[in-house]
Amino acid sequence: MPKPSAAARARKIKLILFDVDGVLTDGKIWIFPAPAGTQPSQRSALEKSAQGAASTEDEGGFGIRCASLIEAKGFHAHDGTAISLARLGGIKTGIITKRISETVALRARDLKMDHIYQGVQDKASVLTQILKNDGITAAEAAFVGDDVIDLPAMRKCGLAIAVKNARPEVKAEAHWTTPHAGGDGAARDAVEYILKAQGKWKSAVEAYISERS
Repeated sequence: MPKPSAAARARKIKLILFDVDGVLTDGKIWIFPAPAGTQPSQRSALEKSAQGAASTEDEGGFGIRCASLIEAKGFHAHDGTAISLARLGGIKTGIITKRISETVALRARDLKMDHIYQGVQDKASVLTQILKNDGITAAEAAFVGDDVIDLPAMRKCGLAIAVKNARPEVKAEAHWTTPHAGGDGAARDAVEYILKAQGKWKSAVEAYISERS
């Protein structure tokens, strides 16, 4: 039997999960000196808050662990709008990333994403747990990735999406590739593709405009 097309897969999606570096960002990691006077105790509290549902660094995650440094990332406004459009279209969103970053935690919470998992080495296992908790099947989930660490999770999903700047191995296994690169609207592409496949795009856009009016 022929395999389902990407559009057919998209029509089933109830949850879309994203990697962060290279997907919600362009992959660059900016490291700056912390403001003068920042105490180690303050940094520790911030890092603990930022991890959210993350595993510990010993379990595979990594990030800045220094009172004198801050890790920063840049996000595209179109991607932020996409998360709101997904919510209005009845689709849950989340992130699963290996690094641990306060910036990511703040961005995800600001966008009211449903799942925030940082410090994750085994993304497929976390995906399985999310599916169980949400009561949905793998066929109803999409994962957007860019590098080989994302492949196990992408292989478990009904719709595997690669961003334009993804590595060749990732594109080869993806069901669909975004027109834009990570950090340049790729998440917007993914959400728009799914909502259009489900016939929800126009209503989600109108609801978004109304919500902000």
